[in-house]
Amino acid sequence: MTDPLFIERAGHRTWLKWHRGRRRASDPAFSGTRITEAMRLGASVEVDLVIHADHGFAILHNLTLEEETTGTGRVRDTDGRTLRQLQLRGNDGAPIAERVMLLEDLCALLAEQKPHPEALLQLDFKEDLAALSPEIVHNFAVTVSPVARSIILSGADPSANRLLTQSAPLARIGYDPCYGPSLDRLHQTGDYQAFISDALAPAPDAAFIYLAHEIVLAAQDSGFDIVAPIHAAGRKVDAWTIRTVDGTTLPQVERLLALKVDQITTDDPEGLHRALVA
Repeated sequence: MTDPLFIERAGHRTWLKWHRGRRRASDPAFSGTRITEAMRLGASVEVDLVIHADHGFAILHNLTLEEETTGTGRVRDTDGRTLRQLQLRGNDGAPIAERVMLLEDLCALLAEQKPHPEALLQLDFKEDLAALSPEIVHNFAVTVSPVARSIILSGADPSANRLLTQSAPLARIGYDPCYGPSLDRLHQTGDYQAFISDALAPAPDAAFIYLAHEIVLAAQDSGFDIVAPIHAAGRKVDAWTIRTVDGTTLPQVERLLALKVDQITTDDPEGLHRALVA
């Protein structure tokens, strides 16, 4: 079986990003086994970062523990030792053998099991600038710097992204504008050109702009190619998130491929690759 890394159409390569470390839909989120597999193969893979009580980061999506782990309460109020003892939950909500990782655990794995040169680990910071203290920023730098060449930091707050990546200069930076005032204006006006201008301005160093795939396709339906001006600005486009592979999503993916997005975030890279390449 060919590893689900990318799809090529008309000479353009679109990477399949393993959302929350999943290779296939049945995989649990944030499995260290899957994440290191992805990085060894040269995949693009995404995990989330949430601040914990010891001024570091847990590899989790939610700000509270109940849904994703066997713990309870806020991640921000839970120390790293306690987090490491918690089991992750699978897609059915049942505990699995793998435990919660901290960012330093994941970076240690990457330092030990050298990533493929093309592998890219997206760290998606789920909070904002107000959540960052000097100690948190320092700990991020110490943790990420040894593997920073394989890292891209993303999030919805460009100021937070910039502060963290400045502390680890070899890490790349990305920006997701699909939240907040810019998105509100887009819903009110339908002005996709203004939306993209708003997206590019606050993140001049962003290598990737992350766009909800629904926005990309709605723009096309309105006669506007939202990908082209981002490419013209020297950035790449990630379209997120294709959660299932079925008769509804496959035509959407074909449209995204025709628009030459650079990356598609999906919960089922293997299933999507099989459907489009086999």
